[in-house]
Amino acid sequence: MTTLPRPSTELSADDARRLALRAQGFIGAPDRRSGVRGLLRHLGAVQLDTISVLARSHELIPYARLGAVSRKTIESAYWTPASEATPPAQPHAFEYWSHAACILPIEEWPHFAFRRRAYRNRPHWNHDLPDGTYDQVIKRLQAEGPLTATELGGAKRTSEWWDWSGAKVAVERALMHGEVVCVSRRGWKRVYDLAERAIPDTLLHDDLDDTECLRRLVRLAGQSLGVGTRADIADYHRLKGDQVDAVIAESGLVPVTVEGWGKPAWADPAALETPPRGRHRTTLLSPFDSLIWERARTERIFGFTHRLEAYVPKPKRVYGYFAMPVLAGGRLVGRVDPARDGRTLVAKQVTLDGPKAVPAVAQALAEAASWVDCTDVRVERVDAPELREPLTRELTRILA
Repeated sequence: MTTLPRPSTELSADDARRLALRAQGFIGAPDRRSGVRGLLRHLGAVQLDTISVLARSHELIPYARLGAVSRKTIESAYWTPASEATPPAQPHAFEYWSHAACILPIEEWPHFAFRRRAYRNRPHWNHDLPDGTYDQVIKRLQAEGPLTATELGGAKRTSEWWDWSGAKVAVERALMHGEVVCVSRRGWKRVYDLAERAIPDTLLHDDLDDTECLRRLVRLAGQSLGVGTRADIADYHRLKGDQVDAVIAESGLVPVTVEGWGKPAWADPAALETPPRGRHRTTLLSPFDSLIWERARTERIFGFTHRLEAYVPKPKRVYGYFAMPVLAGGRLVGRVDPARDGRTLVAKQVTLDGPKAVPAVAQALAEAASWVDCTDVRVERVDAPELREPLTRELTRILA
């Protein structure tokens, strides 16, 4: 670990929790003027995932913070280029590997040069690439313009999710190298284009050295977290611990101590200047929400164990396939495993942190139902059976 200045600020556990909530956009009135695009810049990354229950995760992230923004508006905000007086129109976002596969603000393209270089120097790949396929894909994009993997020759060879076609392997490798980029989607399909055509000229470079890239991403992670340990900061954009160590002293983040954390922490100095104030959001959270990305951090801040069980065999699931934590009053007060049956939102399994959580969970369910155009909510199972009737009664009152 790099030797750092002695922390000059001591935070209580509650201070740290509120800083984290505000940094993630869950305290105070949402900034509706900047909307989804502003939120993306504020968070720095929005994770993508194929699972869709109420909606896809990248749609749930703005909903949780901004309220009932339509799904069409959310998609348009990510993928519709800026209106310019003269062409070409400028994209707002691109997809790349950050915490996972993420939507990233277009202005961060130069800061992922370190990762593009690492991929280019990578000696081994999980998929074989037939000779000549890479060049063929690049030539087709040059000649025909933006294309999906299907249009390039098929995404898969068989029904297995991992069994990519040669064209899919090639275009994904080109995306990792930075020769190809995704700045739009058709439905759920990536649309691939040449980076030299899609990325604005002022951003299209790999001029920044690794140190400058890492310093920027560590700073961004600290701002998006409010306060975090070395592991928290590294996890945000999936950096290595020694990469964080190399730049954190010059990142602009300040060392702090946090009650009960037991490990050194760093905070965004701007976040320390003003105590977090304002109303807390009550909402369902995507399991892929950046507030709860890192399990150890979620347990440390909220005393809440979060685990996605979609890939856990059904008999071994504890909370459900897509259990969504419920945020209320700045706390995680329960979980809901949702589904849809026509225009009914089904709470297949509900876990409550005691009777006091009932009103908040009912409110979160009712608001989510309205957002996805459901007119009713049906509760199937509650971990504490005696709370099922109060929850159902509260839902009936809200929906009436």
